[in-house]
Amino acid sequence: MESFFNNRTQVCSLVPLILFLILNFSALNISSGSIEEAHALLKWKTSLSQNQNLSLFSSWNLYLVNASNVSSHSKTKLSLCSWFGIYCNHVGRVTGINLTSIGIKGTLHEFSFSSFPHLAYLNLFSNQFFGCIPPQIGNLTKLEYLDISFNQFSGKIPQEITLLTFLKALYLDLNQLRGTIPSEIGNLKSLRYLDFANNHLSGVIPLSIGNLSNLRALYLYRNKLFGYLPHSLGKLSRLESLFLYSNNLSDSIPIEMWSLKSVIEIDFSQNQFSGLLSSSVGNLSNLKFLQLGNNKLSGFIPHEIGNLKIHSLHLRNNQFTGYLPSNICQNGLLEHLSVSDNNFIGQIPKNLRNCKSLVRAHLERNHFIGNISEDLSIYPNLTFLDLSNNNFYGEISSKWKKCQKLTTLNISRNNISGSLPIEIGKFSSLHELDFSSNNIVGEIPVELGKLTSLSKLLLNGNQFSGGIPQELGSLTELEYLDLSENKLNSSIPESLGYLMKLFYLNLSNNEFSEEIPTKIEKLVHLSELNLNNNFLKGEIPYQICNLQSLENLNLSHNNLSGFIPSCFERMHGLSHIDVSYNELEGPIPNSTTFQDAPSETLQGNKGLCGNVTGLPSCKAFTSNKQSLRKKWLIIVLPILGAICVSIVVIAMFILSRRKKSNSQTQQSSQINPSTLLSVLNFDGNILYEEIISATNNFDNQYCIGEGGQGSVYKAELLSGDIIAIKKFHSPLSTQIADQQEFLNEIKALSEIRHRNIVKFYGFCSHARHSFLIYEYLERGSLITILSNEETIEQFGWRMRLNVIKGVANALSYLHHNCLPPIIHRDISSKNILLDSEYEAHLSDFGVAKFLKPDSTNWTELAGTYGYIAPELAYTMKVTEKCDVYSFGVLALEVIKGNHPRDIFSSVSSPSSNINIALTEILDPRLPCPSINLQRKLTSILEIVFSCLDESPEARPTMQKVCQLLHM
Repeated sequence: MESFFNNRTQVCSLVPLILFLILNFSALNISSGSIEEAHALLKWKTSLSQNQNLSLFSSWNLYLVNASNVSSHSKTKLSLCSWFGIYCNHVGRVTGINLTSIGIKGTLHEFSFSSFPHLAYLNLFSNQFFGCIPPQIGNLTKLEYLDISFNQFSGKIPQEITLLTFLKALYLDLNQLRGTIPSEIGNLKSLRYLDFANNHLSGVIPLSIGNLSNLRALYLYRNKLFGYLPHSLGKLSRLESLFLYSNNLSDSIPIEMWSLKSVIEIDFSQNQFSGLLSSSVGNLSNLKFLQLGNNKLSGFIPHEIGNLKIHSLHLRNNQFTGYLPSNICQNGLLEHLSVSDNNFIGQIPKNLRNCKSLVRAHLERNHFIGNISEDLSIYPNLTFLDLSNNNFYGEISSKWKKCQKLTTLNISRNNISGSLPIEIGKFSSLHELDFSSNNIVGEIPVELGKLTSLSKLLLNGNQFSGGIPQELGSLTELEYLDLSENKLNSSIPESLGYLMKLFYLNLSNNEFSEEIPTKIEKLVHLSELNLNNNFLKGEIPYQICNLQSLENLNLSHNNLSGFIPSCFERMHGLSHIDVSYNELEGPIPNSTTFQDAPSETLQGNKGLCGNVTGLPSCKAFTSNKQSLRKKWLIIVLPILGAICVSIVVIAMFILSRRKKSNSQTQQSSQINPSTLLSVLNFDGNILYEEIISATNNFDNQYCIGEGGQGSVYKAELLSGDIIAIKKFHSPLSTQIADQQEFLNEIKALSEIRHRNIVKFYGFCSHARHSFLIYEYLERGSLITILSNEETIEQFGWRMRLNVIKGVANALSYLHHNCLPPIIHRDISSKNILLDSEYEAHLSDFGVAKFLKPDSTNWTELAGTYGYIAPELAYTMKVTEKCDVYSFGVLALEVIKGNHPRDIFSSVSSPSSNINIALTEILDPRLPCPSINLQRKLTSILEIVFSCLDESPEARPTMQKVCQLLHM
């Protein structure tokens, strides 16, 4: 793909020179032919629609032309040649049309091809043209350059296109064309660039394509072509780029392919090619890129491949056998090598061991052998190395520390022994480290704590002993940690609570014997926690219920005792639980996770009960205990009689005092105006004073945002922690609306925890100030980022896609994992906050609605104008689908860069415009996304427009939206 765009760029860069040499931009004396061309263009213009850059077509008019007196035109300048995108020759005839990337929507049906006999250049790249390519295109007999790619053309490639014998460049890629490649394509003997990629073309590659003797680049990838590769391709002696990947081509690769001595890059991957790789491949003296992966090729790799000056060799996922050629890197140019998923044997060739140019190497899933410390040398440019699933042995070499650019190192599933050298801490740029399923012994070196860029660490399936180093708590970027199946003992360190980004933690099958640390509650993003098969004791800490992102929890085969905390009933995201074979007792929590759990995940305990298969009912369990108690009561009742009387007297006294206290409490406000509740284990009064001091009594210099009900301030505590304070404008005691919003936000945020929902730290209701305390998010609100012209380019396409997914995840959690479901009701760009990594966090739950199953859920209108679902204008009934609609608006805003009100105003219903072109929506301030991202964005737009359906019932649920976004 990279070379494709490079070639396209080279061709486009020649266009101004070609036009300057061939065309004359000045508009000279008018002719009747020019009049015909002008009227033809104007007629075509009326059939088109253009939603942006409307001023570009303002020059298309005949204000200098007097149509009533054609003879007078002989001395009048015609404006046609100064029209936008139109180029003329020295007599004023149109020779070039260039209308790229300006959002034109329409067809070519009204374009009068016969009116432009001198047209040599036609470029409509990246618009929204649709419909068929008219056969009249064959009338452009002098056409040399045709680019109508990146549109929505459908139907077949017309046979008449093969009449354009002067064509040098033909680009039809990135459309929806079907049918076969015209068999007479070989008539275009002047053709240098042919691109039919990314369509739905089927059938075989025509034999006549071998007649294109001037062809430099042939791109037919990502179609549905089948059959064998025609031998005639071997006649394309000037061919430099040949990309046929992602088709269904089969049979062996003809030997004639290896006679293309000018070819620089070949990609035949993801087809059905079979047979042997011919030794004639060594004839390709200019070849730098060879991609044959994902086929059915077999046999040995010919030794002659080492003669090539190759930079990138990809042979993965075939059926190759034997040894790698000993001279595979003899020219010292090899940068990318992928031979994974084959049946290669033997040692790594000595030539490859010293290949200093190597950047990425995939050798995984073969049968390689050898001492890993001897078979690999120092690779100064290496960034990726995967040797997993082979038969390497030996110890990890300390000299690897010199591979300073290494970001991924995977040697899992081998026979590696010895201990990890302390030099492992020198891999400062490492992001992923996988040593799993080997025979490594000793303690985990504390030096691992220096790998602060690490996001994935797998040491499972070894023989590590001792404890987990406290220093691992320094790996604040860590997302995935697996230390299972070792001999680790002692306690699980509290420092693991600092791994705030961790979403997977597996410490199972070790020898941990202490209690589960309570600081595990800080792992708010954790979705899977596995502690099974240890010797953990004590009770299950209730703090584990704060892991609201947790989906899978396995505590089985330990020595845990006591009751299962009832707070599990609030963990609505938990989908799988296993507490079998412990010493737990009492009723299981009243949640679907436990009630629907398989019996084997609850068995083997001391005395669990509940209405599930395999457990006794709690009533029967209680009656058995009561019968035993009766026997004891008969014995001790006389002794306890006096005590019971005393207890009754004391109880009556306490009840009378409590009744008096309750009556006083009911007369007071729901929030004590002089108290501070904190969920951060701070002392309330101290924290209050810190906040007042840190903000200089809420001075404007610390204000970072304002809203209708309050202002937001930034405060740095003495501990160094930075928090955000939402201070309400008026005392709660005097403003009922403010008080309701205050209570609503506390109620919502104190019951939910999700990685994409802003973290709530506490609240303060004070006679002077009332405020809410949140985590501080560095990037601020989404609307601020989208409106900042200076830094908008930093907010790239992948970040924007992650923001859309993050908001969808948060809403799916609120709608489907909370009981009762929570409707946010104010999804807008001002209420989406972004952290330093541009991760989205949903905020401001002041108007959130808790859906009650026994209520009609009618309420007053709330939300931000432009995001509110249309049905609320006349029903006032709140449902989850109201948030779905607002999400659709927000997602469009993220992609477009501003509120999509112009899209809404141009159509009767946003969802009716589901076929709107990507180019019309993309934020023009960002570079054009890659092809893969364009595909992803297109699929996301389909999801988004379904969210904007006028009918709430037709909109998908947020749970379905999340599933579609992650496909």
